[in-house]
Order: sequence, then C-alpha cells, then structure tokens
Amino acid sequence: MLVKLILAIIIPALLVVLFTRVTYSLYVGTGLAVALILVSIFKGHGNEWYVILIDIVSLVVGFLYAKRMVGKFK
Repeated sequence: MLVKLILAIIIPALLVVLFTRVTYSLYVGTGLAVALILVSIFKGHGNEWYVILIDIVSLVVGFLYAKRMVGKFK
C-alpha cells in the first residue's frame, strides 16, 4: 500500500516531464502521461480513490514544472 502511494506521488510527474522533453510539446507530453495513468487505473492498479487523487495532483505538479521548463527554453 505504501509503495502505491509513493509511486503515485512520483511517477505521473516524472512521466509528464519525460514525455514533454521527448516530444517537445507540453500538451502532447501531458496527454501521453494522462493516457498511461488512465490505462493503469482501468487495469486495476489504482483502485483506491486516494491513489487516483494523488495521481491527478502529481500530474498537475508535473504539468506546472514542465510548463516552467519549456518556458525557460524558449
């Protein structure tokens, strides 16, 4: 249980940043990360409501960080 919480905090934010760096697009990177998180939820890996909520918060934090990162490069 604790491992799922820690991964829910870290993984979505890292996915957004990684996909943004690879695709050079903030919205495509965020969309890919959201798609992966949705697939994992539908497969049953995030079946508790608080894990899903932490995933969403982590995606938002990753989006804000990637937005700041993209702004520095332009």
